[in-house]
Amino acid sequence: MKIDDYELLLKLNEIGTIRGTAKAILISQPAVTQRLKYIEEYFGQDIFIRTPKQLRLTPSGEMILEHARAVCLREEAIKNKIAESSKEVQGTLSIACSSLVSQRFLPAILGEFTSDFPKVAIDLVTGISEDIKRNHKNYHVCIIRGEKLKESTSIRLFDDPLYIFDTEPFPEGQLKERPLISFSSDDSMHELVDNWLYHHQDEIKPLRTITVDQIETCKQFMKQGIGMAVLPESVSDSMKEEYPHIPLKLENQLVTRDTWVCFQEGARKLPQVDQFIQVLTNRTFL
Repeated sequence: MKIDDYELLLKLNEIGTIRGTAKAILISQPAVTQRLKYIEEYFGQDIFIRTPKQLRLTPSGEMILEHARAVCLREEAIKNKIAESSKEVQGTLSIACSSLVSQRFLPAILGEFTSDFPKVAIDLVTGISEDIKRNHKNYHVCIIRGEKLKESTSIRLFDDPLYIFDTEPFPEGQLKERPLISFSSDDSMHELVDNWLYHHQDEIKPLRTITVDQIETCKQFMKQGIGMAVLPESVSDSMKEEYPHIPLKLENQLVTRDTWVCFQEGARKLPQVDQFIQVLTNRTFL
């Protein structure tokens, strides 16, 4: 059995379908099926029950999955020890990153980092900050928005002021009634916007809320005059010259989204983790 086989079992259990797993690891569905067949023949047991909707672990499969987790953890531990003892920066760097940061800033950061440290293998997951927080112990470094991780070491990277944009002006002393376009984000973002709207209900009243999946879709809808949109400065700085906007303020203070880099105690003993955190903390984002 190879380590890749154990990792495949973990991925099959996580995703729950052969088709979805094949798509996630970028190999064909028949190849995944063939590898699973080999693994089951190796152990002499069925690991999964194939149902129409999802793979279900058999009792033997549960024991084999527990073994697979242990093998993968030991493999990662020895790699980390080797990387820690080596003078050369190498090994795997696992990163979980907020979607917004991964789109706006991470490509340039990783381009710089991999150029300086070509022997470091990057393992990257992107998504909503709330999802990352739930699984933060699975990664060396988490880059999240909103509230910091209390059980981790957290360093603030930047504050991101929020603005409300529209194709129509924001008249002073008059109630503005327009649809509000919202993009999928974590609850803390929606709470900031809802709280600001509550305190400015005499000035701005959303007629209805249109929810889209991505921030870029939200921007394009706003640009077409469909409604207002609350956007962070990090993705809207170039729009300020073209579209009417006002900053979100409460008690004369800007409403911002904090961005943090978070990591577990001791993670910086790994040279690749320490160097990456240095790249992040030395960077000017806004």
